[in-house]
Amino acid sequence: MSSISIIGLGNMAGALADRALAGGNAVEIIGRDPAKATELAAALGGATVGTAGAAPAGDIVILAVPYGSAAAVVSEYGDALHGKVIIDITNPVSPDFQGFVTPDGSSGAQEIAKAAPAGAHVVKAFNTLFSHVLAAGPAQGRLLDAFIAGDDTQAKARVSAFIESLGLRPMDIGQLPMARALENVGLLQLGLVAHSVKHTNFFLGVSILS
Repeated sequence: MSSISIIGLGNMAGALADRALAGGNAVEIIGRDPAKATELAAALGGATVGTAGAAPAGDIVILAVPYGSAAAVVSEYGDALHGKVIIDITNPVSPDFQGFVTPDGSSGAQEIAKAAPAGAHVVKAFNTLFSHVLAAGPAQGRLLDAFIAGDDTQAKARVSAFIESLGLRPMDIGQLPMARALENVGLLQLGLVAHSVKHTNFFLGVSILS
């Protein structure tokens, strides 16, 4: 199993931590508010509490923070992230949900990778799953698909093993520039919520026909 540090205290942080613990992984919770981090860890049971700004204990570090602060968080940790696999779960959508706040031709994951130290490997994952859907796990007997993109083969293999420990199906879509496609899927989901489905109790996955 994996050793995971989750930076963030929101719904996705809680859902990922809960499934990670159920899958036998070691989980560290890190947040700027120590009291809230301690409260979340206690509610989960079995998680430890790290110190914001100190070196994360996990070999895999999950950025469960808004995109607007993600690159700054990575820069703050600096060389403490050397050798870590950094999972970016953000959706860098614009406030009007019509596009992205990232530079043209780039993605949130690629911008975060620019802030990461040499020797750290960024993998995009989990941005296409709503927190409550992730927390609930398999739907109608079908595993949830977790799409991943990254440049380092070993890093993606480690993330895939972690995803499998959560009871999800990892689906590799290619190198890190493909994170743009995943972020477009995140935007597509928001469009479905606004115009068609009208709620967030759904997921997008792959049905293999033959």
